[in-house]
Amino acid sequence: QVQLVESGGGPVQPGGSLRLSCVASGFTFSTYTMTWVRQAPGQGPEWVSRISPGGAGTSYIDSVKGRFTISRDNAKNTLFLEMNSLKPDDTAVYYCAKAKGLYTYPANLRDYEYWGQGTQVTVSS
Repeated sequence: QVQLVESGGGPVQPGGSLRLSCVASGFTFSTYTMTWVRQAPGQGPEWVSRISPGGAGTSYIDSVKGRFTISRDNAKNTLFLEMNSLKPDDTAVYYCAKAKGLYTYPANLRDYEYWGQGTQVTVSS
């Protein structure tokens, strides 16, 4: 029932930009906090950003503050991650996931579920 489909990744040069999308279905999208998580080869999952159900509340990991912007369009059941000034260290598979509870804003990845299949972002010259 629940489905999350990420897209928008690809190869990009350092300093470039990408806009990732996550299309959700099978649940009431507007009632759940959503998160972006990334995983580089040989590393564990790294939380990147989350956004509250209505979009007013946002949080970011320190390494992407000022460069990435999370947003959502509840009318289209879509989550976005605008990535600017990309660095090689941003190279990873990027996943979206939904919070388990309605109208919650969890800080722990254990409180999220239904990760998508991910989209690859490769930053190199």
